[in-house]
Amino acid sequence: FPGEQLHAHYYRTPEPLVDKRVLVLGIGNSACDIAVESSRVAVSTDLAMRRGAHIIPKYLLGVPTDRLTDSPLARGPFRFQQWSMAALLRLTQGKVTDYGLPQPDHAILHAHPTVSQDLLNRLGHGDITVRPNIDRFEGSKVFFTDGSAAEYDVVVYCTGYKVTFPFLDDTVVRAEDNHIDLYHRVVDPDHDGLYFIGLIQPLGAIMPLAEAQAHWVADLVTGVGRLPSRAEMRREIATYDAKLR
Repeated sequence: FPGEQLHAHYYRTPEPLVDKRVLVLGIGNSACDIAVESSRVAVSTDLAMRRGAHIIPKYLLGVPTDRLTDSPLARGPFRFQQWSMAALLRLTQGKVTDYGLPQPDHAILHAHPTVSQDLLNRLGHGDITVRPNIDRFEGSKVFFTDGSAAEYDVVVYCTGYKVTFPFLDDTVVRAEDNHIDLYHRVVDPDHDGLYFIGLIQPLGAIMPLAEAQAHWVADLVTGVGRLPSRAEMRREIATYDAKLR
């Protein structure tokens, strides 16, 4: 591909996309935010994805959506949470397929949702074109899995991140397939005093949880809190991983 290829990790401002034919790959938060910004400055913006996603606005019922995690809605049974969120989204914005997005292959809240206040609006106005997954490149032309093709100047990959710790030796900790065995997602049971903050992907905002993790680490460091045995920590890790799978 002779044009520019960029990962979302290195994206800062939309200036490199001005007057370009832009293809954004992904349907997560970064992909939607970048596609929306691109659609305001680029000649054209296409959004390609391998699967659908539920799009949740940043505001629902007049409050930031992540505030709903502290509401009575979040304290009900999980099935009720799903039904309530699906009903709210249907009432406020309709189906994602009405905007040209593929039907998600999972129920709401079964995977990390995509939060965007502007994506559906830009799609509805025709400022962003939806494409399926990329099949191959031939020069500046990109072929998609449905047989269609188009030429682009810039491809932005919003395809996730690889967890690495270059400041720690592999004999200390290693993330295999982005997974690390941590007690309550914070404590390394094999290395006393080694803690990790923010290695979680919640349905809501990460900042309050990272703050709670930091308070717990502070208690462990000062001796206010205590950890169970290594064997018990490993049992908790195994149980959590099994439930997650």
